[in-house]
Amino acid sequence: MIVAERKPIEAILGMVSGCKKVLVSGCGGCVTVCLAGGEKEAGILASQLRLARPDLEVVEATVDRHCEYEFVEKLSEPAEGADAIISMACGAGVQTVAEKFPSTVVLPGVNTKFIGLATEQGIWSERCLACGDCVLDKTGGVCPIARCSKNLLNGPCGGSQYGKCEISKEVDCGWQLIYDRLARLNQLDNLKEVLGPKDWGKSRDGGPRKLVREDMKLESGN
Repeated sequence: MIVAERKPIEAILGMVSGCKKVLVSGCGGCVTVCLAGGEKEAGILASQLRLARPDLEVVEATVDRHCEYEFVEKLSEPAEGADAIISMACGAGVQTVAEKFPSTVVLPGVNTKFIGLATEQGIWSERCLACGDCVLDKTGGVCPIARCSKNLLNGPCGGSQYGKCEISKEVDCGWQLIYDRLARLNQLDNLKEVLGPKDWGKSRDGGPRKLVREDMKLESGN
């Protein structure tokens, strides 16, 4: 899932300094799971804004997802007359709302961090960089791009010691994790295959990406 964290109230107050009415909109997707921007968090932010700015009219509304137009459409009524919409969704959700409401200022209520998972209660860890060319079949299901601090594709660097990354003793060496996993699966032969240079053109370095499913596209005129 996409992991995010709430922006400091000081930053949000700065963004709405010239506003008389704002809509705080929570998202029922990823940010609800990571406790950053769901209905509860939207309510907390709305309360903080009311306390800090008694002159500010604050409206609340949460929809299932901010990253799909059909759900964002439901914000039309609560957003009426608002000087700004504070989207508690990830960066994609904020931009979806902005596209749906081109004449309204749309502000981010959270900072989008990474794609990851909850490893413990209250702790989320990065697992994927969305590089566009997955090699998890060769590395035992452990991503060398996200888990190795240097994005190395063919083994650890010289700084790896005792299973830890050179950047911190608190960070596991990604390639140690890969080796241990492959050993457990009896797939160490995978390490004999030299992976070629990473094609970063499939990642963000190739510009904004788009996925088109031809089997789902509507026929022209429908």
